[in-house]
Amino acid sequence: MSYLRQERAAKLAMMESIAASQQALARMLHCIADISSYSDSTAKSLAENIRLLTQYQGQMAFVISGIEWQRQHYGTPSLPWFNEACDAVWYAVRGVLEGSE
Repeated sequence: MSYLRQERAAKLAMMESIAASQQALARMLHCIADISSYSDSTAKSLAENIRLLTQYQGQMAFVISGIEWQRQHYGTPSLPWFNEACDAVWYAVRGVLEGSE
């Protein structure tokens, strides 16, 4: 087996391992939902540990594959920006559609 094939096989095995681990983390989060009714502090601690594990796995996946997971962005989204040249087309189509009803 060539070096390139061995490298790809190792990367694939690592990605499969990360995917299986993510499934296990999802099951843990499901269990945390049950635990949270009994102990809020324990649930928060477990959730923080799972968050850190997920970040670690995301970095491992990035190193292996070069594909970065999407980061979550918090805040209020701004209004969509449209090119002014597209406005005329949008209004023309809108007028046609409204007139046909």
